[in-house]
Amino acid sequence: MLTLFISDLHLDDERPETIDLLLDFLSHEAAKADALYILGDLFEYWLGDDVGSRCATQVTEALSSLAVKGLSCYFMHGNRDFLLGDAYARRAGLTLLPEEHVVDLYGDQVLLMHGDSLCTQDIPYQQFRTRVRNPAWQDDFLSKPPGERMKVAMEAREASARHKSGVEMSIMDVSPTEVISAFERHDVHRMIHGHTHRPAIHDLDLNGRPAQRIVLGDWYVKSSVLRVAPGQYDLVSLDSK
Repeated sequence: MLTLFISDLHLDDERPETIDLLLDFLSHEAAKADALYILGDLFEYWLGDDVGSRCATQVTEALSSLAVKGLSCYFMHGNRDFLLGDAYARRAGLTLLPEEHVVDLYGDQVLLMHGDSLCTQDIPYQQFRTRVRNPAWQDDFLSKPPGERMKVAMEAREASARHKSGVEMSIMDVSPTEVISAFERHDVHRMIHGHTHRPAIHDLDLNGRPAQRIVLGDWYVKSSVLRVAPGQYDLVSLDSK
């Protein structure tokens, strides 16, 4: 019995080695699991389900093959691929999850999030997030020609890089009060999320009771994977057996 969690792969045709690593992971370890959860930022950017890329096609083929064989594959939107829609999900055999989702993991109720909504100290980012998650903004963006969408996406990526270089790293991390609020909102004592690229397992005190926040890492240097079995949570790099 095994459930796998990954996030922040940031797949891009310009990083074929990461695509190959994912395809190997899917064909070997994921193929033996009960379920796979992808908690956002599978892709570096997403221009719409109608705009293809080599890596999107490769991932579609690999995931749909696993889905046909019975693996349950779930996807939660990240801050880079929030426009991934129903059409691509159907092609890839993915079940789309809401941005906050409680799952039963072998009798343990666990809150899943991408994690960017927890970073409330980063006010400029939260303002940007509110704007681009607005259905009217998304409809307008998706109505543009692919080339124009790409230009907007690249400008947003450059603005994000400038923003990150100009603020303290702590500002872009999760807010402790927002973490507690999420725990209380869903009445759980374990949370799994990505986004911050700071893999760790944090043990917390939640009103006198133990709680745990598990942060998935990115796939830029070490490929972070959370392996969950009954009563066991192992956060490892992909080459760990």
